[in-house]
Amino acid sequence: MVNRERAVDYLNTCEKLYVIDGYAGWDTTYRIKVRIVCSRAYHALFMRNMLIRPTAEDLKNYGEPDFVIFNAGSFPANRYTIGMTSSTSISVNFQRREMVILGTQYAGEMKKGIFTVMHYLMPKAGVLSLHSSANEGPDGDVSLFFGLSGTGKTTLSADPHRFLIGDDEHCWSEKGVFNIEGGCYAKVIDLSAEKEPEIFNAIRFGSILENVVYDEESRHVDYNNCSLTENTRCAYPIEFIPNAKIPCLGGHPSNIILLTCDAFGVLPPVSKLTESQAMYHFISGYTAKIAGTEEGVTEPQATFSACFGAPFLVWHPIKYATMLAEKMKTHKANAWLINTGWNGGSYGTGKRISLKYSRAIIDAIHNGSLAKAEYETYPVFGLQIPKTVAGVPNNILNPSSTWTGGKDSYDGTMNKLANLFIENFKKFDNGSRPEIASAGPKI
Repeated sequence: MVNRERAVDYLNTCEKLYVIDGYAGWDTTYRIKVRIVCSRAYHALFMRNMLIRPTAEDLKNYGEPDFVIFNAGSFPANRYTIGMTSSTSISVNFQRREMVILGTQYAGEMKKGIFTVMHYLMPKAGVLSLHSSANEGPDGDVSLFFGLSGTGKTTLSADPHRFLIGDDEHCWSEKGVFNIEGGCYAKVIDLSAEKEPEIFNAIRFGSILENVVYDEESRHVDYNNCSLTENTRCAYPIEFIPNAKIPCLGGHPSNIILLTCDAFGVLPPVSKLTESQAMYHFISGYTAKIAGTEEGVTEPQATFSACFGAPFLVWHPIKYATMLAEKMKTHKANAWLINTGWNGGSYGTGKRISLKYSRAIIDAIHNGSLAKAEYETYPVFGLQIPKTVAGVPNNILNPSSTWTGGKDSYDGTMNKLANLFIENFKKFDNGSRPEIASAGPKI
């Protein structure tokens, strides 16, 4: 309550405040009303883009919000307050249904806060909350894409041949999936109209660019410039994507796609997963950091984030994984592990898998040809990998075929990553079923 009082006192001193009312959740059965109170127009516009925007008629009957965010990020927290370790504080009170922000002007904290709230409320209502993107084909088939930052979740779900349901936050209810948000928050590093036309063309009046470098006279943005950070972003309303599905609702998913950016270069570009393997890799939530993206990172480092969203989880990861397994079984969904990272060697020696190959793999999943392909077993990880995929060179489908450093180097790198998986999963051994734990790599 000390931080809440400090935030409210600061906001009361501001000459101008911005208040945004919106919704989280496109399914009216489960949506919540959210109010943002902030001192910066930037924060207000950001959340106007990211929340579901009420109509004028909705606002007349809006009533009291279910959750309120007091964003006083321009004012620091008192680091001498008991329990505080810095001047930055992001606090969520589920009993009061409030969030208080002090000492940081990063707008994404509001988006993340609402996602955390939904991760608490939805499972209590029997609805699975997911850190995923989602799209829908012309025949109504829905795919979910899971992945941490940099794995291609937003890019691969923005498919010109499919309708975008959402790029980051979803729920899976007894009726199907629904987007939590009313906007997209896309990475724009190295963005171009050729590589990602949907996202590139969504950047227009009303969208917000963050951390980018631009020419102050021409206002031309240099998307290749990462001198400030690799984490350059754009927040825009989802209707800025021409093939967005409004309202953002879909049926039950038929494909669950787990994305990873493996900088060690030993995971195959695509693997078909059993139910137990899907749960193992969902709980593991693996990707890798690469040298140069963070201070002190000089070689690939494995990152594990449970359910591909550990910072947002309120309940134990096994709860979300169990709900996912039940829904996959009920609706007979296929599961896939796709590596959008390196092939032919680790970062520094191998090459990043081409985006056109990743898109070809996704196309093969959606047209059904990959489910009918001939498979072979990939050692150590026990994954089923296809021998051919239309539009993808056969030799890259098995990383051992393209490895440039010799067999000892390949085996050593494979075993190193496998051991990291095994060590990480030990913390879930007590809560998970034996068949899930045994679905991981074996050395």
